[in-house]
Amino acid sequence: MAPRRLRPTARDRSRRVLSQNFLTDPAAVARMVAATQPGPDDLILEVGAGRGQLTRPLAARCGRLVAYEVDPAVLPELTAVCAALPAVEVRAADFLTATPPGEPFSVAGNIPWSLTSAVVRWCLAAPGLRAATLLTQLDYARKRTGDHGRWSRLTVLTWPEHHWRLAGRVPRSAFRPVPAVDGGILRVERRSAPLLAAAVLPAYRRMVELGFGGVGGSLAASLRTAHPGRRVDGALRAARIAPDTPVGLVWPEQWLVLFRLLHAGDPGRAGKSRPSGPAPAPNAYRAGRGSGRKAGPDDPRRQRR
Repeated sequence: MAPRRLRPTARDRSRRVLSQNFLTDPAAVARMVAATQPGPDDLILEVGAGRGQLTRPLAARCGRLVAYEVDPAVLPELTAVCAALPAVEVRAADFLTATPPGEPFSVAGNIPWSLTSAVVRWCLAAPGLRAATLLTQLDYARKRTGDHGRWSRLTVLTWPEHHWRLAGRVPRSAFRPVPAVDGGILRVERRSAPLLAAAVLPAYRRMVELGFGGVGGSLAASLRTAHPGRRVDGALRAARIAPDTPVGLVWPEQWLVLFRLLHAGDPGRAGKSRPSGPAPAPNAYRAGRGSGRKAGPDDPRRQRR
């Protein structure tokens, strides 16, 4: 006789909604703490603190820690754990609604996997963020760090200001309950010196959006909608990008080369589409469109001819 299938409990449904897979393996916890690189004076915001598995070792190595947890089922245990940790403040609140601190800080946590994109967006938008060390699904971490051999639009867009890397892998057996996939430690670090000046960042992002937009069917064709074809071809050669290279295979460093070559000396028009039709002649007089009037018999231009 087949075993009777039990009806999901409220706790089961809560775990599904909150994407809760608690990190229980001590080696995986140590790997996360090492990847976070906490310093004795650092302020760390922990996302999804759970029962405090990461909270305790992080608190032992940082200056202050704010632990966010929304699940009322684990809050009593987290509060009890943190009672003996004077540098830790427990907040029964949604991390995504928090106002970023007005001082430099880092983010760390075994985050709810269903909220990964939202947590990453929050971190990228926080001006005081130094680094975020997030335990995500392995596939997400690989996608954002080029580990598949491809680069995502978000990574390329933010590359001038943020460095993305895969800092480790965590087997699914390190979690309880055991998820369907392995985890990956995603490390996003704000660069101390951006790779592009702030004034040209909007133009760089427009170029990346244009390239990933697929207009024209290839990266080269997309860029030609905004720049002269010969200039695009030259920039692609200089960046060592074949004309038929899929946009996802272009490295972030190659995007920077493309931007610098395509917008050198003309940042004001960076990323703006040029009008359709033939490009204007370099010398308007030679094209017969100089001042809108014909040269008279005494005009010096006629005498030079």
